Amino acid sequence: MNKIFKAISVFLVIVLMSIAPWGSEVQAAKYQFKIASLVPDGSVWSQYFNDFTREVTEKTKGDISFKIYPGGVMGDDRAMSRKMRIGQIQGGGFTMTGISELVPDFRVLSIPFLFKSYDEIDHVIHGLFPRFQEAFEQKGLILLAMTEVGFLYTMSQEPLGSLDQLRQSKAWAPESDPISRMFLEDIGVTPIPLSIPDVLPALQTGLVNTVFNSFYGSVVLQWFTKIHYYTDSPFGYAYGALVLSKKDFDQLPETYAAVMKESAQTHFSAMLKDTRRSNTQALASLLKNNIKPVSLPSDTLQSLENQRTLTLKKLIGTAFSSKIYDQAMQLLKETPPVAIEAKR
Repeated sequence: MNKIFKAISVFLVIVLMSIAPWGSEVQAAKYQFKIASLVPDGSVWSQYFNDFTREVTEKTKGDISFKIYPGGVMGDDRAMSRKMRIGQIQGGGFTMTGISELVPDFRVLSIPFLFKSYDEIDHVIHGLFPRFQEAFEQKGLILLAMTEVGFLYTMSQEPLGSLDQLRQSKAWAPESDPISRMFLEDIGVTPIPLSIPDVLPALQTGLVNTVFNSFYGSVVLQWFTKIHYYTDSPFGYAYGALVLSKKDFDQLPETYAAVMKESAQTHFSAMLKDTRRSNTQALASLLKNNIKPVSLPSDTLQSLENQRTLTLKKLIGTAFSSKIYDQAMQLLKETPPVAIEAKR
């Protein structure tokens, strides 16, 4: 009899637990954002993103929740963009090259050999951010925050101290990046276009032997395990964006939308500072791993900048608008005196 009573009791407990929560029980979130990213779990970028989502959920008392898909599990930028269009996800952490297929003006900051300091970058981004937000909204997207990869350095398996050596290399170029591809072609390099997840296998098999990344990015993505040299003058600057579906974002009450924006400002600003510290620390790690710096002669650097100017004539009006380019150049001229040099 006791056994029967216990069995009935267990059954009743199971039934009661299956009933909708009561009182203080956790209710389902009113607004859920599924967000995918190429960012590896455990990186500085993912840590701050997790802090951001946690704070938003806490401040809205659980009314906003997030489901995060890190490390490219939802595919590359193009795949994430497609999934956003069909509503499978409501947001993504995109690379500059990926999201710029939808918003071409966003790629203006990736012009090679453009920036020489963080001061310049910060000043130009601050001036352009409202314009970027407007351009994203016109595409049905919300640019919630920009992220930073950092200054990109040419990293290779052989020393590249001259244009001739660079021309002989098997250099990677990001897919869907007309700027780096055209610039490399104009200096006599035949770039090999690959998505970011495909770069490490390409380094391992010898398909490419030259890549472009930040110091920290090369460590997080493990590219540093297949390189032996880096050129100490930055090739360019890389960044990304946290983008949400405007349709889903607009469903939020104004107070919740404000919470989302304020939390993004707090945590992504902190992320920027930590990313820069991480790049400095990563450089020390690369040097300890016997990855050696290579300096470009000043005349070679000047030749590269001259070619950049010629390439830009073909890119303005196609890769990005002349209006955004002119605004970026004006902001660059107005930058206060340089305090932090990018050369390492």
